[in-house]
Amino acid sequence: MTTYLKNMSTTQKIIVLRFSAMGDVAMVASVLQEFRAQNPAVELIMVSRPAFKPFFEHIPNLLFHPIQPKTIHKGISGLYQLYQELRRYKPDAIADLHDNLRSRAISTFFRLTGTKIKRIDKGRAEKKALTRANKKIFKPLRQTVERYADVFRELKFSIKLSHRINKSAQALPEKAKALFSDQTTKKIGISPFAQHIYKVYPFEKMEVVIALLSQSGYELFIFGGGKSEQDIAEKWAKTYQNTYNLIGNFNLTEELAIISNLDLMLSMDSSGMHMASLVGIPVISIWGPTHPYAGFLGYGQLENDCIQIDHPARPNSIYGNKPCLCGVENCMDLIKPETIVNKIKEKLNG
Repeated sequence: MTTYLKNMSTTQKIIVLRFSAMGDVAMVASVLQEFRAQNPAVELIMVSRPAFKPFFEHIPNLLFHPIQPKTIHKGISGLYQLYQELRRYKPDAIADLHDNLRSRAISTFFRLTGTKIKRIDKGRAEKKALTRANKKIFKPLRQTVERYADVFRELKFSIKLSHRINKSAQALPEKAKALFSDQTTKKIGISPFAQHIYKVYPFEKMEVVIALLSQSGYELFIFGGGKSEQDIAEKWAKTYQNTYNLIGNFNLTEELAIISNLDLMLSMDSSGMHMASLVGIPVISIWGPTHPYAGFLGYGQLENDCIQIDHPARPNSIYGNKPCLCGVENCMDLIKPETIVNKIKEKLNG
């Protein structure tokens, strides 16, 4: 069901483009939450993949418009059709937060009609310098959420990001209520998977983490993945006490509601971290060939809560699609399960 704009007396409309990946789109939602609070008179039309609509359902005065890149919006003719759909909103500006071929094509169609276009600066040269093997420039880069906000600033809107998470527990799905019946135990979400295998903490070591947390009396909820990941999570859930697999059992809206009721999330550098940020849950994150300096730390999360090893070869990848270059043992293998468990206990008891 389409979310219609509620306030028709507003004066400006912005179309926001960000089609993928899941974590990047979740970060956009975190920024738009703050933008809406500071610019309540502006109407937003968010264009992204249908699966990501739940990220934006709690943002007022926002309409979600799906892009279907594999069917009706495929190719240049499909993108022109999408443009024809979007032009009916009569936008004042386009905020291109993606800067890929599709978003550039749509922006070009609008530019030909005189619509103002502003595009994200991804800082590609800086990121290349951060990840190269020789003459690496190791320093924190501008955070991705600030790069998103910069686009709105260039459109002459005021936005100041708080970089804080705000927990606001949502109503639990009916079929999840029994999992939260014991209010005396701490509840930890675990998002152990990622799109790229090089960002995944080794499963045998993650299993040790789960075993130790289970023995410590925490309740564990495993999120995120497809059929193969579901099988792994089911095995862990059957083996360890108070461990539950949520993969394949809840949709994204329900998962967000469940995450909002947790005490903590353990995640890779992946969408699980960004989903937790969106609903105000602190995250202990594990980093391998990627690094929070590249700007993709979850919104409002703390660098002190990132678990990683120091090595001159790190980082060697922005997106985690390249293997570690740390030598015989990769950087993920060098992180001990006990280090992760101790960090979680410290965070929960702090």
